[in-house]
Amino acid sequence: MSITIIMNLVGRIPGRAYLLLGVTIFGAANAVTRQLTELGAENLIDGRNPISFCNVLFVGNIWAFLIFLLLYYQELNRETIKKLSGKDWLALTTVATLAGALAPALFFSALEQTTVNNVILISRIEPPLVLALSIFLLRERVNRWVIMGAIVSFIGVGLTVFIPDPNREMMNMAGFQIGIGEFMVAGGAVSAGVATIISKLSLRNIPLGFFNVYRTFFSTIIFFIIVTLLFGIGHFMDVFAPIIWQWMLLYSLVIVVGGQFCWFSGLKKSSASEISLANSFAPIAGVLAAYLILGEVPTTAQYIGGSVIILGIILNQIGVSKVPPQPSKLPPLERPTEDVEGTPGFKGV
Repeated sequence: MSITIIMNLVGRIPGRAYLLLGVTIFGAANAVTRQLTELGAENLIDGRNPISFCNVLFVGNIWAFLIFLLLYYQELNRETIKKLSGKDWLALTTVATLAGALAPALFFSALEQTTVNNVILISRIEPPLVLALSIFLLRERVNRWVIMGAIVSFIGVGLTVFIPDPNREMMNMAGFQIGIGEFMVAGGAVSAGVATIISKLSLRNIPLGFFNVYRTFFSTIIFFIIVTLLFGIGHFMDVFAPIIWQWMLLYSLVIVVGGQFCWFSGLKKSSASEISLANSFAPIAGVLAAYLILGEVPTTAQYIGGSVIILGIILNQIGVSKVPPQPSKLPPLERPTEDVEGTPGFKGV
């Protein structure tokens, strides 16, 4: 079969199919990350797990940077750099720190403390937060159904967090008992949400490729410096083990590149309502992946909180359906930078 025929067949795939495939890939990211660390536990080096969460994030970022560099090298030119003001560089650096270093570090740390399902469900605090900040800071107008959906989803996250679970380590915060891992997930979601708002405010005209390359490069450096200061350089003593580079190359190609290719291909062909609908499947895809890959069965708190979150998603979809469809006419690389942060789920880098 010739390349032309293959490209024609690929071009006929509907946008919603790309979106759902992208959601499925991103939804599996947390479960795959946990599975990789368990694989490392079976291949210890002097009693140490070479596929630790820190090594996964660090090596994954390096592979992602190299892949993005190959994909977007044409955007790394003097003209692009000259167009960036001091405010643009500050915004880029802030977003890279929050979304590229802090949020992933908190999510990965949370995976050591709590279940994958908790990470997936509690991270749904991000959409209501972004919506609230968009209304108050960006003066965006939304209907009552969308607001109700955000409130209900937020309540669902709260139920997931605060319903007692004897199997998780708890901490006292303002009179409430909350799991340490759950607190880390919430912190990561808030960090990612703030980065999204900054992107919408300041990074609309920055090329997507340049943004991806800079964010990945800078966040990798920041993460390395923070971990070195906190734990010492010896924390990365197994980072050059072949097993982690082999698996993270596959992870980066499938999760990062494959997921983003499907997501942005779907954005190109889909309306806002279709994008929102596909995004709403992210927690379902994540929970299913945790069950199929790890055999992780939801707890009572997760069933209750997850059901309320799904109710919030349904209300949100009712609100979105009342907005006239506006299909995007822009190719993926010309879309505003906030679309990078709008991809569903946690991609691991």
